[in-house]
Amino acid sequence: MSNAPLSDRIALVTGASRGIGHAAALALARAGAHVIAVARTQGALEALDDEIRAATGQSATLVPMDIAEPDGLDQLGLAIHQRFGRLDILVHAAAILGPLTPVAHIEPKHWDRVLAVNLTASYRLIRSVEPLLRAAERPRAIFLTSGRAIRPKAFWGLYGVTKAGLEHMVRTWADELETTNVRAVLLDPSVMRTRMRAEAMPGEDPNTLPEPAEIGPLVVELAQADLGLPTSTVVFSDWKTAGTLASA
Repeated sequence: MSNAPLSDRIALVTGASRGIGHAAALALARAGAHVIAVARTQGALEALDDEIRAATGQSATLVPMDIAEPDGLDQLGLAIHQRFGRLDILVHAAAILGPLTPVAHIEPKHWDRVLAVNLTASYRLIRSVEPLLRAAERPRAIFLTSGRAIRPKAFWGLYGVTKAGLEHMVRTWADELETTNVRAVLLDPSVMRTRMRAEAMPGEDPNTLPEPAEIGPLVVELAQADLGLPTSTVVFSDWKTAGTLASA
C-alpha cells in the first residue's frame, strides 16, 4: 500500500458501521489510510474490518462507542494521541434522524437525544481532535451535512436544527484555524440509499437512489484536496454530474 494516495495517513470515521460512514471508511482504507472506525455496534464494526482486511490486507482500529456518551470522545482523543500522536483525516458521518413531527410536538427526550448525537457530539469531537489534527502535516476534516440545514421543511425541524448548527460551528471553527494547516469541509451526500433515507421516505423505491459506495471516491478526493474556508458546501450530486471537485 506504499504507493496508495493516503498511505501512512490516520483516518477517524464516525458512523462507520453502515451507510455513508461505512463507505467512507472502506474507501479511505483502500486508498491506504489506517482507519479508526467508530460506531455503536461491535458486530457491524467487525464486519467492516473483515471487508478492509479482504480489500487491503490491513486491519482497522475498531471503537465501539455511543458518541453521545459524555466522556467517550475525550477518551478517544487521548487514545489516538497515545497510539498515533496525530490525526490526518476526520470523517464525521454519525447522525440520527429523530422523529419527523411538528416542532410543537417534539418530545423533550427526542430533542435531547438528537441534539446530543448530531450536534453536541460534533462539538466534543472537534474539541477532542483539534490538537491531533494540528499535529498532522495536511489534516482534513470532513463533516456530513444535509440540504435541510438551509432548506427547512415541515416536520424536519429537529434534524434540520442540528445540521444548521453543525454547519455554523464547522464554519466558525474553520475560520479560527485559517492560519493553521487544518482544513475543514462540509459535505452534503444528497439523496442516497441509506437506512436514514428509508426511515424518512418509507414509500420510496431505494433502487432509484445511488449506493453509499458511490461517495467513497469523493471522500478520498476531499482528504487530499487543497481546501479553502468552507463558505460553501460540497454537494455529492453536483460532483457526480460535473465529474470534478469544484473549489471547496
